[in-house]
Amino acid sequence: MNIVKKIASEQYKYLVNKVAKQMRTIQLPKQGWLSTTRNALGMSVAQLAGRMSVTRQDISKIERNELSGGVTLKTMQTMAEGMGCHFVYAIVPKNRVEDILAERAKIRATRIVKAANKHMALEGQALSEQQIASEIERLQNELLKEMPPDFWKDEV
Repeated sequence: MNIVKKIASEQYKYLVNKVAKQMRTIQLPKQGWLSTTRNALGMSVAQLAGRMSVTRQDISKIERNELSGGVTLKTMQTMAEGMGCHFVYAIVPKNRVEDILAERAKIRATRIVKAANKHMALEGQALSEQQIASEIERLQNELLKEMPPDFWKDEV
């Protein structure tokens, strides 16, 4: 990986990890963000509908769609603006980006080493468990360092 790509990659990791750390504790309210925010503002469905020039049924449908996952980002943004709010979304990794990459590299390395060891065993040159573990760790580190184009490919 060239130096510019490496620097950019590190900046992306930093940004995602920073945001994820801040947002990991945020939970979707039981009634959804739209209904919860509207109620927090003391705004009725009819009042929000009037502000947005839509029907009360439209607002109720959008709030239900949020809970079922059927609302668009554009609709969330429009609804937020109708309540005088900003709409923000994020993809929040369950772990640090580096942890996700390390786990993926370990999975790839394990598959590669076990496939190679299977062929070696056919030739009577199988590795010991300790050698396999050592080779998996070595290859994992190499994959993390180089990040080959097929890094996220599921088969070896």
